[in-house]
Amino acid sequence: MSGESVKRESPEVAAARIEAERCRARLMGTAHELQERLSPRTLTRDAIEGVKHKGADLVEDAVDAVKNRPVATTGIVAALALFLAREPLSDLAGNLVEGMKGKGKPKKARKSNSKQDNTEAVE
Repeated sequence: MSGESVKRESPEVAAARIEAERCRARLMGTAHELQERLSPRTLTRDAIEGVKHKGADLVEDAVDAVKNRPVATTGIVAALALFLAREPLSDLAGNLVEGMKGKGKPKKARKSNSKQDNTEAVE
């Protein structure tokens, strides 16, 4: 009975079965590749590399801009520094104005009128 119950496959069915196995193997390979690409470790590594490259590009562009326009860059840096130091500068200006009001006119430093004697003392 065992010999009669086993049917022989036609060549078309055997070829289709082989093709299905090949496709299944390709699909599993693609699934494993996607699983590797989408793993947290790979995604993190790719993101870090992207940020490094983008950061390097931004720094390079900034350096080129500074080299091309040094005066404009100096003005921008000075304006930014003044903006950041606005409160201490305001306090300083206020203290100077208050000091001027309290003392009246500021006095100029006098020159010393003392002359040195070039003579020797005789004993």
